[in-house]
Amino acid sequence: MNAFPNPNNTSSFRFSIVIPTYERRDMVISSVLAWEYQEFVGSFEVIVVVDGSTDGTAEALQSLDTPFPLTIIEQTNQGAAAARNRGSDAAKGEIILFLDDDMEAHPRLLVEHNLSYGSGADVVFGHIPLHPKLPANFLTEQVNSWTEERKHRLSTVNLQITPQDLLSGQISLYRESFLNLGGFDNSFTKEGSFGNEDIDFGYRLLQSGCKIVFNSNAISWHKYADTPYQNLQKFRQLGRADVVFIRKHPQLTDVIGNFGAESQCEKVFWRWLRYPLCWFVLALINLGFKNPLVANLFSKVRRLEYWQGVRDAGGIPCPRPLRVLCYHSTSDQADDPALRDFCIPAEQLRGHIQLLKHAGFNFINASECLHFVRGNGGLPFRPVLLTFDDGYQDTLDVALPILKDEDISAIAFVVSQRLGRTNDWDLPIGASQIKLLDAEGVQELVKGGVDIGSHSRTHIKLNRISVEDLSSEIGGAVMDLEAIGLGKPLFLAYPYGEYNEKVKAAAQEAGIQAAFTVERGLVQPQQDPYQLPRIEIFRRDVGWRFLAKVVLPSLVKLTPGRW
Repeated sequence: MNAFPNPNNTSSFRFSIVIPTYERRDMVISSVLAWEYQEFVGSFEVIVVVDGSTDGTAEALQSLDTPFPLTIIEQTNQGAAAARNRGSDAAKGEIILFLDDDMEAHPRLLVEHNLSYGSGADVVFGHIPLHPKLPANFLTEQVNSWTEERKHRLSTVNLQITPQDLLSGQISLYRESFLNLGGFDNSFTKEGSFGNEDIDFGYRLLQSGCKIVFNSNAISWHKYADTPYQNLQKFRQLGRADVVFIRKHPQLTDVIGNFGAESQCEKVFWRWLRYPLCWFVLALINLGFKNPLVANLFSKVRRLEYWQGVRDAGGIPCPRPLRVLCYHSTSDQADDPALRDFCIPAEQLRGHIQLLKHAGFNFINASECLHFVRGNGGLPFRPVLLTFDDGYQDTLDVALPILKDEDISAIAFVVSQRLGRTNDWDLPIGASQIKLLDAEGVQELVKGGVDIGSHSRTHIKLNRISVEDLSSEIGGAVMDLEAIGLGKPLFLAYPYGEYNEKVKAAAQEAGIQAAFTVERGLVQPQQDPYQLPRIEIFRRDVGWRFLAKVVLPSLVKLTPGRW
């Protein structure tokens, strides 16, 4: 990935300042007006993205008369990451400076950023001290201590910058670099949640090889305005965000932790006192108590809120048994005795997903599964992965909209030389013919967030063919999928679940990283990656029967599947 700017790029402005805001009308207006006092002699624009505010922010901003170009963009509440990405799309500047809505620019902010770029920087971030007129309280005192320590540490010669240093409160980079890196990951700040989208972006910046410079003279004053209650809310959101980050970057588990490990005492005792302790501490603060005891109690509650957020998101990932569910068609073939039980109607699929969510299951994606089976990552509490065999057209038409609505991912296994045709392998049993996805439909699944795996070339029983034919069926299917622009598939689902050691060896030789059977059971840590069990789901699996089958797959006696 080339994250460096194109020297031939021409822009209307030297800087585009992008400010996301939510329900902070007066604060963001003050921050925007501060840009009138910039000493920078070059051109710049300010873009404010109003992220679903209902306090009249957009109207108030539109009434401003500024000496610089000001663009106001309104969107439904999607979170800070989405707002920054939206503002960047509209930016016309060569360099984008991201600034939080509670930051007030020092008159020399752009001058200092520009000086750093003149010295060869690709990314610049600066000092974010508290605003000198901010009233003092125990929260602002904590923030002030942190910002001053941060400045001192980042000013150390030859310091190795970490992702946690690259906060979006004040950071700039070339617009082309931002676009090449793919922007901020919206999954960290969905529905207005807080935390880690900047650390995730910072990690990608560090990986790109950009020259990143800390300029202590590039100052934006932080108008910290969170109430104690809002602060506690943010720490609960941060707990969720840490889980999201570790699930995305399992190799960085040791980097992200904000509070170390949760103690056994906190797990079995303090967590149950979280509500009354929170109410008690906030009441003391509202009554004006500011002594060290109250501050210590508040810190304790903040820690409890953080760990509640971690639990809300499924817990810190660790090695846990994985349930992989195997679905087939999602069309309603109620009148076909041969296929009826293998076709799950849309409302039943949605019901399964919602039931699992209510039961505390956490859906993972293909990447997490692969890290897990390789022994390189953990999983959240009660992890489950959805898979769809055969590549039916209804996977796109019926299943994908449900997956999108429920915000979960899946793997779809396709038969590479039957794309655009029908399930001809079922002709001997007199089954109805169901349309399969064509190449364009498979690519639409990928765009929708579904990973594509191989289900062989022709859906033959792989344990009954020669080694030469195995190479064609498995290796050839890999080449077929690469030929239509999908990249090398990493997963294989054995047709009918049939395999042997020769089949496993052929899969490994073809570059397949993990292969699934239809043997009932849980995927255990350190399990053979070419012999992963799945739980086949049938039309008759409803309500408690379905839940029991998922919870206890090896104990519930059910008729074995044939796919």
